[in-house]
Amino acid sequence: MESYFVLNLPLGYSKLRRVLTSSIQNRRHQPESRVWTVMLLLGTCLLYCARVTVPICAVALSTHFDWDKKQSGIVLSSFFWGYCLTQIIGGHISDQIGGEKVLLLSASAWGFLTVLTPLLTHVTSAHLVFMTSSRFLMGLLQGVYFPSLASLLSQKVRESERAFTYSTVGTGSQFGTLVIGGAGSLLLDWYGWESVFYFSGLLTLLWVYCTCKYLLSESELIIPVDYLMRGLSISKQTKVPWKQLFKKAPIWAVIIAQLSTASTFFTLLSWLPTFFKETFPESKGWVFNVVPWLVAIPTSLFSGFLSDHLINQGYKTITIRKFMQVIGSGASSIFALCLGQTSSFCKAIVFASASVGLQTFNHSGISVNVQDLAPSCAGLLFGVGNTGGALLGVICVYLAGYLIETTGSWISVFNLVAAVNSIGLCAFLMFGEAQRVDTDSAYMDL
Repeated sequence: MESYFVLNLPLGYSKLRRVLTSSIQNRRHQPESRVWTVMLLLGTCLLYCARVTVPICAVALSTHFDWDKKQSGIVLSSFFWGYCLTQIIGGHISDQIGGEKVLLLSASAWGFLTVLTPLLTHVTSAHLVFMTSSRFLMGLLQGVYFPSLASLLSQKVRESERAFTYSTVGTGSQFGTLVIGGAGSLLLDWYGWESVFYFSGLLTLLWVYCTCKYLLSESELIIPVDYLMRGLSISKQTKVPWKQLFKKAPIWAVIIAQLSTASTFFTLLSWLPTFFKETFPESKGWVFNVVPWLVAIPTSLFSGFLSDHLINQGYKTITIRKFMQVIGSGASSIFALCLGQTSSFCKAIVFASASVGLQTFNHSGISVNVQDLAPSCAGLLFGVGNTGGALLGVICVYLAGYLIETTGSWISVFNLVAAVNSIGLCAFLMFGEAQRVDTDSAYMDL
């Protein structure tokens, strides 16, 4: 430490002072950052609890409202029409006013919507139209979440720690699906589909209350209207050259890979419960709705730890990102293909668990690669990729329902998943990079 002072003081005392001040601040705020990591993990968990309520209840809803597979596909896919519309604007606003504010506003809204949905079905006779509209609105509200999360983490987390932090928070998606798969299946059997919506919505509102009360001050909760409008507008004097940015191959590589993996994840998330329910009608819902997502939690944490460890050992960042993506998109697709070929319930559980679990390696691949390339506008770029993923998700989820209805076979659905994953993986392997391509010199790696 003494030699550091002797060698660097003549080169710039002010620079050294900034480094030391940043180091001291990091130590002071480390406990707070851990609390935020846990709360964001819980927020992601509740996001998926609300999102997966309809897939979990799909069979019960179809029976209750007399829907066929095509109608169920319309309801399931309508979420993604809304989801794709708020990704970009949500990411941009988060880059301007702070991701935590956007997260809490959206969570409050989708929590209320989830609670009100079963109540409002009793006052309308057009159930298909209402549930389709409800899912569309849910997509609008949840569309801002992950772009806001990407914006928040890109400004607060070092490159060498991003994979594990994002993977930790990202396990909330599996944990949430696990919670709603287990508790939701039991509630569905005991009290009916309405109870699943009440359970998810009330927990979300409780999370928002606790976060606002214990982690944010009153001044942080207030968003002036003019401040919000500045976030809505994209300044012509922005430091990011958008035209040049979208001409770069690495940007398009990560966007294509992201939309591919997002759409196939949405497809599996939407149709796996129905696959198991129809293919193995005697099986227990809590088994196939819980086990794959239970496996995904440790695999997600392991992928983040392994990625950061290898980068800290000196391996190139892009090499590790691509390695993680090969597992996340390539290996998971192989097990998805196996899932369509088996007639054994035990093997199906193993293949589904492997496919869903290995998909979490994407958290340490393309999900953090956006932050590698452009930390100053990571929220907006993540929104662009997720918008494409949601649009393709609409097509894939509906197409899956159409294929099942017309062919009577699930093999075509898993072939579709593997094909879309392969396209995104090839694009990222060929053109993916990890060097910064934005020009926001004001960014500082905290």
